[in-house]
Amino acid sequence: MRRRLLAAALLVAAAVACAQPADADLAQATIVSVHPVDWTPHVLDGTVWTMAAVGDTMVVGGAFTKVADSSRKTTYARKNIFAFDLNTGAIRPFAPDVDGAVYALAAGAGDTVYAGGAFKTVDGSSQRGLARLSLTGQRVSSFSAKINWGDVRALQAEGNFLYAGGTFSAINGVNRAALARMNAATGAVDGGFDARLTAPGLSRTRVEHFDISPDGSKLVAIGALLKSGGYDRAQIAMFDISGPTAALTGWYTDAYKPECMKGFDTYLRQVKFSPDGSYFVVAATGRASAPDRLCDSAARFETAGSGRHNPTWVQRTGGDSLYAVAVTGAAVYLGGHQRYFDNPYGTDAKGPGPGAVSRPGIGAVSPTTGRALSWNPTRARGVGVRAFVVTPHGLFVGSDTDELGHEYHGRIGMFPL
Repeated sequence: MRRRLLAAALLVAAAVACAQPADADLAQATIVSVHPVDWTPHVLDGTVWTMAAVGDTMVVGGAFTKVADSSRKTTYARKNIFAFDLNTGAIRPFAPDVDGAVYALAAGAGDTVYAGGAFKTVDGSSQRGLARLSLTGQRVSSFSAKINWGDVRALQAEGNFLYAGGTFSAINGVNRAALARMNAATGAVDGGFDARLTAPGLSRTRVEHFDISPDGSKLVAIGALLKSGGYDRAQIAMFDISGPTAALTGWYTDAYKPECMKGFDTYLRQVKFSPDGSYFVVAATGRASAPDRLCDSAARFETAGSGRHNPTWVQRTGGDSLYAVAVTGAAVYLGGHQRYFDNPYGTDAKGPGPGAVSRPGIGAVSPTTGRALSWNPTRARGVGVRAFVVTPHGLFVGSDTDELGHEYHGRIGMFPL
């Protein structure tokens, strides 16, 4: 009886956790299975760029035109965005008309989701780069934010605010270079936050990704940025967003000053805080792996303190890009098109000397040491994993290939706890 009551309590707790909008990665006590579940749907073309859990629904964004149920017997036309049941994989009727790629999604209040990307219209209405959608599929017209040009690559809702990062230089006519905070209900740009990002000498200022600490007090942004408010911040900057007026913190690192292969205005691709907010991990590309640089690597940095920070550890692939990271406490999951982990001396191959281990396309490392864990489900590498979503039930993966854990999974899969 006691075991049944405990099991029931755990199921209720998991349901409550799923019902709340949550952007930070959830803590998990164990590493997920290497065997994906069989019930996730399939995206049949293109790339899955982003996913967001909204209650019992998973919303998926990217650049695609067709999806299928788990059996592949029924195909649906879904352009750039669709949704499925988080517990069964059943495809939802949700099918807004979005005329361009969706690169970012964030759960909103009241069964809504925010979408960001390279689109210009939603359901025939002008809504460039930003939109709020009801899970019934309709555009929420009271949210009227629009970027001036470019795209939106990262979104996160926090309290009454919505944060956006990308390549834009203004929202609703208000100058905001690559990073902005808006009223979550109306989309009006908030005057209390102006990161004043610049990238002298680069073609444009761009925020590739950002994450907000679980307590909502810190924001770390990465991308083609070199200064914030005149202060040097090479590819990464931290802001205090705990009050009504946000401010650049004294935290910085010089670790990303060295150049990787020419042509990269930034080689940082994704950043995620740990569930307790004490550290974050950055995933990077760069095509110039070396023991003294952070190209093609993942690196952990501690959140606390001011002044210069060096990485606590660095995981190097030996020349293959990492694009996505998830931090659960039990593991740091990394995805890209890598072939190896623990490969600091590799140059687009397995390096000389001992250590390198095969981890094609997906793998996990220790949060404390950064060394490869034994978890090795494998995936068809393609360009790489673009999205991880941690839920109370496991780890969802979005990418551009259709083999995961030695099974067919069309661009979406889920490893259960």
